Amino acid sequence: MPADLKATEVSFRGSGGLAMHGTVLAQPGAKAGRPGIVLVHGAGTGTPRTQLLGEAVEFARRGLSVLIYDKRSEGYSLFNRSYSQLADDALGAVAKLRTQPGIDPAKVGLWGLSEGGWVVPIAASRSTEVAFIVLVGANALAPLRQQTWAVAAGLRKAGVSGSLVERAEPRLYTAIADGGMFPEPYYDPAPTIAAVRQPVLGIWGVHDLLTPPKETPPLFAKALEAGGNRHYTFQFFPGADHAAHQTPDGGVTRLKTLAPGYADLVGSWVKDVTDGKLRTAQTNGPAPVQASFTVPMDPPAWWESALAQVVALLVFLVGFGAYPVVALVRRLRRASLAPVSRAARLVSAGGFGVVLGAFGYLFYVVMTGGKLAAPGPMVAGHPVIWVALQLLAVACVLATVRTALAWRRRRASVPGGERVRLGLLLAGGAVFVPWALYWGLLLP
Repeated sequence: MPADLKATEVSFRGSGGLAMHGTVLAQPGAKAGRPGIVLVHGAGTGTPRTQLLGEAVEFARRGLSVLIYDKRSEGYSLFNRSYSQLADDALGAVAKLRTQPGIDPAKVGLWGLSEGGWVVPIAASRSTEVAFIVLVGANALAPLRQQTWAVAAGLRKAGVSGSLVERAEPRLYTAIADGGMFPEPYYDPAPTIAAVRQPVLGIWGVHDLLTPPKETPPLFAKALEAGGNRHYTFQFFPGADHAAHQTPDGGVTRLKTLAPGYADLVGSWVKDVTDGKLRTAQTNGPAPVQASFTVPMDPPAWWESALAQVVALLVFLVGFGAYPVVALVRRLRRASLAPVSRAARLVSAGGFGVVLGAFGYLFYVVMTGGKLAAPGPMVAGHPVIWVALQLLAVACVLATVRTALAWRRRRASVPGGERVRLGLLLAGGAVFVPWALYWGLLLP
């Protein structure tokens, strides 16, 4: 901890009585009746309090008492989380900070980063003990819509265009959410924001690649004003990223230093609003940069649901897999049979290759696509791996047609067992065509 600040270790109870631990930072000998602020993390399981130490130090040096705490890991994971639960954790921290020496309990508020931008308004709408809220990189959109945009923005910044970013990426997220592996995908923050009565300071970096910085602030303002709250100030910081840290390359790299003027604004704004000097409907700073807009992400139709995707995979497993398995058994029994068409082998092997390769690559893209996209070598705005999968998909479709025509010509001479094997293979090939179209493998 910096030598110019005093650190006090504290414990409090979060949602469900969970024991939580944190640190209060303040200037030694600070005057009594000072404001306090609790910092709420962005996404991440069990994120340590030190993750927000940079912000806490700067805010404390501006005269605030700042509580940072270790984020819960119990009941929170990549696939399971509750913003309501996190909001109750934050309120437990507020209650603790209100009891600390020198703090005016009527001047304690909340600061939330990214995911905290969904959590903090919930907490504020539940408690009059929250005096104000500060939101950084916050979203007024549903989490699934925000996440698909963030990954697409990262890919576009890496130079990707075409079906991978336009179709495959959002459709993978649709299936993930429908399969229950994306927590709170359709949470609508607007009603909660409209229920916030406290003064709001909203901060966005001009080069935010995780929150759509052009779309979000107007939606926030609309929701606040729908609830009758016009005590909000929105500030955009040039050369800043999602967390309002400095970025030298348009949001890809985050430096440790905060955007110039950010900490000063938080310190002065909190002091003003807690002294009754409210600001009304202000938006300041340069226009944010947003190369593309979000797209609605609604619950899927039955044919694009997670179940439908699983059924398609089972069809591929049986249809494409039976062909080589039967061939192997025949070879072991020394009863091999000349294939109806050599193209059948391409349908089987290529179909498997496309299905496994497409999902493998898409999951890789999703894991690296947000902010630091790494699509691999590119050609004309298309990742080489994706182009190879597309070419193989086209080859599989043509091979399916060729195999079907060959079987039709030789149908009378094909043994019954071979007919079953070819029927399964062609069933897989028939399902493969709409599947590949849906995922953009047959589109530019």
